[in-house]
Amino acid sequence: MLEEFLAADPADVFSRYALALELEKEQRPAEAINELRAVIERDAGYVAAYYHLGRLLARAGQTEEARTVYRTGLDAAAKAGDRRTRDEIQEALDSLD
Repeated sequence: MLEEFLAADPADVFSRYALALELEKEQRPAEAINELRAVIERDAGYVAAYYHLGRLLARAGQTEEARTVYRTGLDAAAKAGDRRTRDEIQEALDSLD
């Protein structure tokens, strides 16, 4: 169903984000990573995507890229005034050290 929504409106970041989470649940992390990158590309202020993308990258052993995503996410969360997600991203970043 989410794929149908995206076919009708490829710019729908909420559906793309939801699809990424479903792909992760289905053990398809590479596809989930691609979808989360697309979310951020279309809407750099979609702060939850940074957390999930960083987490998936870290699990895939791409630690430096995860750090970069988390740091960018911290900036995006600060700009959005989203303290809760900022704290979650900071905690995830700290856990990589």
